[in-house]
Amino acid sequence: METTKSLPIAIIGAGPVGLAAAAHLKVRGQAFILFEAGSTVASNILSWKHIRVFSPWRYNIDKAARQLLTETNWQSPDDDGLPTGKELYHQYFKPLAELPFIEPNIHLGSKVLSIGRKNQDKMKTWGREELPYVVQVLHHGEVEQYEVKAVIDASGTWNSPNSIGSGGVYAVGEVENSTKIFYGIPDILHQHASRYKNKNVLVVGSGHSSINAILELDKLKERYPDTQIHWVLRKKNISEVYGGQENDALEARGALGIKIEQLVNEDRINVYTPFQIQQIRNEESQLTIIGFQNENKFALSGVDEIISNTGSRPDFSFLREIRLSIDASLESVAEIAELIDPNIHSCGTVRPHGENELRHPDKDFYIVGSKSYGRAPTFLMATGYEQVRSIAAAIDGDIEAARNVELDLPETGVCSSDAGTACCGTESSSQKKVKDTACC
Repeated sequence: METTKSLPIAIIGAGPVGLAAAAHLKVRGQAFILFEAGSTVASNILSWKHIRVFSPWRYNIDKAARQLLTETNWQSPDDDGLPTGKELYHQYFKPLAELPFIEPNIHLGSKVLSIGRKNQDKMKTWGREELPYVVQVLHHGEVEQYEVKAVIDASGTWNSPNSIGSGGVYAVGEVENSTKIFYGIPDILHQHASRYKNKNVLVVGSGHSSINAILELDKLKERYPDTQIHWVLRKKNISEVYGGQENDALEARGALGIKIEQLVNEDRINVYTPFQIQQIRNEESQLTIIGFQNENKFALSGVDEIISNTGSRPDFSFLREIRLSIDASLESVAEIAELIDPNIHSCGTVRPHGENELRHPDKDFYIVGSKSYGRAPTFLMATGYEQVRSIAAAIDGDIEAARNVELDLPETGVCSSDAGTACCGTESSSQKKVKDTACC
């Protein structure tokens, strides 16, 4: 239908990957409309603006975005520099969003409530592909509807943190004691220093966010010696979190593992692993964490504050009327599940993939970015940039460009597999050019 073809493409989320999608669509002359629930673009990035990332600028700037910005008086950052979240926002995301051909298409403070085919629920099949999508959005207290020809969901997972409970559900008492739990990355040395100084602080999680939190707590402890640091992990062995260290192609990422191992060896942290949290009990304004360590019941008492860094998960609530193909365990896009499943391999990145792998049963609907990975923890921005480049090409009818996916990512220094399974799996027909050095 000509009317459908002339409609814009909806992008959900104005984070790094959503903005990159806008850039690629602009380069290809495709109309788009971008919905962002926050009050500014990259609002989730600003929530950890004090953190310095471990990947240099060259991996954080999308190619199409760079092309558009270079045509202005934009000053490109040093490719080898390591930006903070604040620098990412001010030197890249904000200038990109303010480009005159992008800014008018961004709707801030716009929470997407639902997406579906026009006048058809997902049970109806006849004529489905010819119908536009209808995006229902809450904006300034008013619900508005937009018809679009395609949808790119880049809403991420940041606002859907995992619980502390060991079984993927809230621990008993977790919700009731949520005022003492920070889900995310607090500014321990500045904005939130008073919350943690001279307190018994428990960090839960085994990823880079938890390591960052512990390193900052250790710096806080130097100024306030009564600060006590506790670390709960579900790993069988603490050494599993140290990563590639000197073998990591990203020096800053490898340094995290080196520094945290040093703190552990110097007994500056109280480590409990493997520890499966079952209950959080409030006793005289302090928390007691109850669970199992090595199958023995254990209680950690006297905790004042908890920092939860247990990862996050996708929110599918506004996609109930979309026909999705989602992996049952990872909650990732089904076709990329075997590439990123941490049960199979431990590579920090995966082989390149694009529009072909990211399709869903509902035509011209895509989930990209960290949300496409579901609960898998290995997503990097550069991966999302290649995803949306391929999708924009496909929507534009450039099938060859859509299938010709490439990804050049740094080695993690760690790559293991179970039962001899190949770390990278098998090459699909869409992966003809491969430059992923992570595990191949």
